[in-house]
Amino acid sequence: MTIKTILVATNHLEAVGGSETFTYTLIESLVDKGYYVEYFTFYKGLVSSKIENELQVKFKSLSHYDLILANHNSCVRHLSFYGLTIQTCHGVFPDLEQPNSFADGHVSISQEVKDHLKDKGFSSKVILNGINCNRFRDENPINNELKQVLSLSQSSEANNKIETVCNKLNVSFNKLNKHLNPIWEVEKEINSADLVVALGRSAYEAMACGRPVLVYDDRGYFESYADGYLSKDVLDTCIYNNLSGRTSKLKFEESDIERELLKYNESDGDVMRAYALKNLNMDLQAEKYIDYAQTLKKEISSFKLLLVKWSQKYYSYLENKHRRKIARRLKRKQKMNNS
Repeated sequence: MTIKTILVATNHLEAVGGSETFTYTLIESLVDKGYYVEYFTFYKGLVSSKIENELQVKFKSLSHYDLILANHNSCVRHLSFYGLTIQTCHGVFPDLEQPNSFADGHVSISQEVKDHLKDKGFSSKVILNGINCNRFRDENPINNELKQVLSLSQSSEANNKIETVCNKLNVSFNKLNKHLNPIWEVEKEINSADLVVALGRSAYEAMACGRPVLVYDDRGYFESYADGYLSKDVLDTCIYNNLSGRTSKLKFEESDIERELLKYNESDGDVMRAYALKNLNMDLQAEKYIDYAQTLKKEISSFKLLLVKWSQKYYSYLENKHRRKIARRLKRKQKMNNS
């Protein structure tokens, strides 16, 4: 069956955040590929307005879709009866990211998430976070020596440490916290820096902009961990845990941050950009979702066909059993009448 209509759903689209940016980017790519796309959310806001105004995509209006791509289990519960539903799980800790049994298939954005889902009894396909590599690109060359650092950390404690080290090294420091000073066009700030301190999707966006990355933050929902300065030798290993810091689980003090910043190498920017183009480009990731959906459709269709065949056999068996029972009754009745 050809996929023509797609609904992309996210629990909330009020403000700038990881799942919100992912939703916008996925819709953008699917629209560019010619699919008819609508969106759904329980909470409209800044990002839903951008989806409607910039991408010309409407809020849910159809009674059925060929494919539903849902980012949170709340959406799966609400929408799964409207079409084939794939849930994307973006993490292992938040309640909304836990797998929902009403989904027909699950996508994990890292091997760590895949392992987590497997422990809960769910199989899944790994599709890494997708980034718009045309929007997030290396617009400005980085310096031979480290001169400007941007922190996308959500922790004031972490930012204080980073800023102290930058002052010591005579390096300019800038910070953006999506909870305090969120901006949509974060790529402009990334392109003004030589190195970005971030986790997860923010780190991927920095990579796509050709920026070396230091993986570090101090977030409330898990311990403060770091993977340190990303190089090509450790990149695949750290991607396993979605650049969360949980690969190396390093504890950073100011001296550790200084050591990692001194690893800065201009050539690593090209390495990051090349990796993003090959492994994180949303145009490629969107195709993986479509391919996975087609596979699920075939498997579900085959399963349903098998159920139909077994049902036909079962009802045929019941019907024959009933006929034999009636025949025996008639035979006994005829025998009684003859006697």
